Amino acid sequence: MIVRLRALWEAINASYWFYPALFALGAVLVSSTTIWFDRNGAAEILSRVDWLTPSRPQGARALLSLIAASMIGVAATVFSITIAAVAYASGTYGPRLLTNFMEDRGNQLSLAVFIATFVHALLVLRVVRGEDEEAISLGGAVGTSTPGFVPQLSILVAFGLTMISVVVLVYLLHHIPSSIRINKVIEQIGCRLIASIKGRFPKSGDAEHVQEPLNGTPVIAADHGYITLIDFATLDAIAEKHGAVVGLPLRTGDFVHGAVTLLHWRGPDLDDETEEKLRGCFAIGSSRSPHQDIDYMIDELVEIALRALSPGINDPFTAIAALDWLGAATAELSRRSLDRGPEQDDYDRTRVKPVADGFNHYLERGFGSALRSVASSDVAAAKFIGIVESMLPAAANAERRAMLLALVDRLLALAEIALERPTFVRLESRCSILPAV
Repeated sequence: MIVRLRALWEAINASYWFYPALFALGAVLVSSTTIWFDRNGAAEILSRVDWLTPSRPQGARALLSLIAASMIGVAATVFSITIAAVAYASGTYGPRLLTNFMEDRGNQLSLAVFIATFVHALLVLRVVRGEDEEAISLGGAVGTSTPGFVPQLSILVAFGLTMISVVVLVYLLHHIPSSIRINKVIEQIGCRLIASIKGRFPKSGDAEHVQEPLNGTPVIAADHGYITLIDFATLDAIAEKHGAVVGLPLRTGDFVHGAVTLLHWRGPDLDDETEEKLRGCFAIGSSRSPHQDIDYMIDELVEIALRALSPGINDPFTAIAALDWLGAATAELSRRSLDRGPEQDDYDRTRVKPVADGFNHYLERGFGSALRSVASSDVAAAKFIGIVESMLPAAANAERRAMLLALVDRLLALAEIALERPTFVRLESRCSILPAV
């Protein structure tokens, strides 16, 4: 249940409806509060302020109608622009990047401000009473001594929200084109990847956890889809209660179906209830999520590099930007102790044993996946060698440095086939200055 709630929350964070709905509810509460204050003397007090010109019923209606109409129009236009930008970015840089744009707080909150302003103006408009209209309640009749009823405080709040909306609109006009620039997109992915690496592997060192052989009773998946989250804490609680050990053959981001083993249970015989609880520790969705999944963000950078180096696009400099951030993330991994699992603080590693991903796994997932395309471009290949050269001093031990140099050897073997001879010779001479292990 907990993991499903977490998965639901992550899905809400990547939606465009949550914050607008939340702000709309807030606007209902704010308008109800300000109208109550207006009916209990605030409107009359504000009407007596000399420097504040009070609104009359006709003017108040015109102002609130204009605010409501303009805000819903702006919200619709902004939403259309945002969707167009998201469609362009995901189509150009890769569909995996759609989640990054959907989670953009700037877009979500901007739309929410426009919706909240519209709702507030609409609700205040309905209580404005002309001088020739009778109140339908005693409170409305005695709310002010002047003919009709104009909620002065509520109108001031609506005006203030409109000014805020203008500022937000100006911000959004800058934010949307800025957020789809390829260097900005790559930077956001790279920074998030490095932050995830630092969070999972906080200590420096060269330790790598060795995966123990998995044995025990297999628990088969009941659903099909991608593992989006794993509730390690609940798995640990179940294992501790039964005196068992849980081994995970899968990691977050893997695809499962009815023939795939979710986990191996080593302990007392499993009953149906416990088995169902174990399955409930896995959130299964239709697409992968960056949460708990470092590989997902590595794949995003690799996808950008591969698309940029494809013959149809042929943009090596975009690929170089992706390789730079991939190199920064790999350098972080090369100097860190990789003997921890996801959310390690929430469970005992002796009872819950996640997949042990070492440095070689992340190296192959990143640079290894892009190697063939990089080798086909002399510019990208030269940059790749420079990135590896910069990473060598940061590597925690000789074994990791050897892995990096072995990657360069594979690059040369592929480049010898893909590049012309003079270009390959220059590349080979560039590699000759790399330090030995």
